[in-house]
Amino acid sequence: MNNEVIEILKQTGALLTGHFVGTSGRHIDTYVNKDALYMHPKQASRICRLMAEEAKSFDVDVVVGPALGGIVLSQWTAYHLSEIKNKDILAIYTEKTPEGGQKFMRGYDKVVKLQNVLIVEDAPTTGISAKKVVDAVIAAGGKVVAVSVMVNKDPKNVNSEFFGAPFLPLIEFEIQSYEDADCLLCKKNIPINTTVGHGKKYLEMKNARGQ
Repeated sequence: MNNEVIEILKQTGALLTGHFVGTSGRHIDTYVNKDALYMHPKQASRICRLMAEEAKSFDVDVVVGPALGGIVLSQWTAYHLSEIKNKDILAIYTEKTPEGGQKFMRGYDKVVKLQNVLIVEDAPTTGISAKKVVDAVIAAGGKVVAVSVMVNKDPKNVNSEFFGAPFLPLIEFEIQSYEDADCLLCKKNIPINTTVGHGKKYLEMKNARGQ
């Protein structure tokens, strides 16, 4: 485990424990608050330097991350990878569609066509968002050479086989993750954090349903 990454996350207040609802809708006991990290450019840059170092053996033309969180990572990682490999590597991003997918807009699909692409993501719970970026790159005619994440919270299921490409997590640690109906945190009456993650939206939807 990369202790430097853990220390940076702790120093910036980005590593939290409690009861959270992730992007996937699953309930989790550990949350990586990327927004707390991104307020500190020096630390965010260092994280991305480490991601670039991990990917330096791959031939990369473009770095892609999902909006919004992946934009910062794609920019800094491309910057450091350009420096390491002494070539101009571009940084772009996908955007969420109304159907919940990831799609290139602003003409970015033309940027990845026939190019070697490194995908970057922060701390996926299920890896589905990053997998949607993989699919978007392939659909646009690009080649995914690797997927890099800051934190992998599900080493058993989120791996190279899942993405169909080499997988490069800076750190891995398994967290407790539950479907809504089976959440032990809910059964223990541990309050849901409404400040970070999707806890506030989840409770609003639950109240609207009268649950």
